[in-house]
Amino acid sequence: MHATARLFALATGVFSIAGLTGCGRPNHPADAASEAGAAVAVHVARVESVNLNRTQPVAGTLRPRDYALVAPKITGTVDRADFTVGQAVAAGETLVTLSANEITARLAQAQSLLDSTVREQTRETGLFAQGVTPAETVRSLEDRRRTAEAAVAEAQTLQNYTRVTAPFAGVITRKLLQVGDLAQPGVPLLEIEGTTGLRAEVEVPASLALPPLGTRLRVHIAGAETTGTLEEISPAADPLTRTRLAKITLPSEASAARSGDFVRVLWPAGETTALTVPAEALSVFGQMERVFVVVADHAQLRLVKTAGADEAGRLLINAGLEANETVILAPPASLRDGQPVEVQQ
Repeated sequence: MHATARLFALATGVFSIAGLTGCGRPNHPADAASEAGAAVAVHVARVESVNLNRTQPVAGTLRPRDYALVAPKITGTVDRADFTVGQAVAAGETLVTLSANEITARLAQAQSLLDSTVREQTRETGLFAQGVTPAETVRSLEDRRRTAEAAVAEAQTLQNYTRVTAPFAGVITRKLLQVGDLAQPGVPLLEIEGTTGLRAEVEVPASLALPPLGTRLRVHIAGAETTGTLEEISPAADPLTRTRLAKITLPSEASAARSGDFVRVLWPAGETTALTVPAEALSVFGQMERVFVVVADHAQLRLVKTAGADEAGRLLINAGLEANETVILAPPASLRDGQPVEVQQ
């Protein structure tokens, strides 16, 4: 009985070891070669460690370069408002006409005084030529004429202020008046935005560095990426938000964007070291990202985690590889873990 039990235990142990060996991964290249078949010719590249400029996304809003709240310079009643919201207007176009009778009367008074002074000066100048009027009288009238001309010019300027015009070419975005309203200096009548040139305005955390003006920055708008130029940045941080206002000018091809759109700017945040591989080294199986590494003339499957690409198009690897390892480029679909490979130059 004891001998039979020992034989049974020995047989069971041999079966378990054989089963584990058959189901597990081959540990010896010769075993792998025998199971994986003939060597596959492959092209390879090195895993490179590079220094990258880190960025931090900073949210902001698109604003037009030209923007104005238009207010009158005089007090008057709104007589006409020749515009609607969304209307495109040209620079200098009259948008609002004010009624200010006191200015009209002031101009008429100044013009009448000027005309009277000119007539009197003309008469006295003629008498001076005949030796009847002294030179001092003529000089005094000359001064009075210049004063009267200045009064007329002032009244004409005030009368011109009854016409409120567009400061630049743009689009009306808000209408803040109605015909019959009393317009007053400093109280906006309308809001206008320019149609050329957009800027991304972002609040940058004070903890981030201030790059020099003119720095090129990557900007994301509605899923698309473009490059803008840092035009302005406040050197002082807001004491409440601890942020600095920065303005990034966008290229003309970003004209499809609209004022008020959400924007994200990739702000410089120092340097970091990252591993990169050529994009053709990556293969995707379901939701898994994989690469094959050459180890002792055999393909070894690695699961990796990528983090986008650098400016040269190489993939950034967060996990799964080490520097100076050799990855297989464009691995064949039939390539298997542990299969022999022959590196082609």
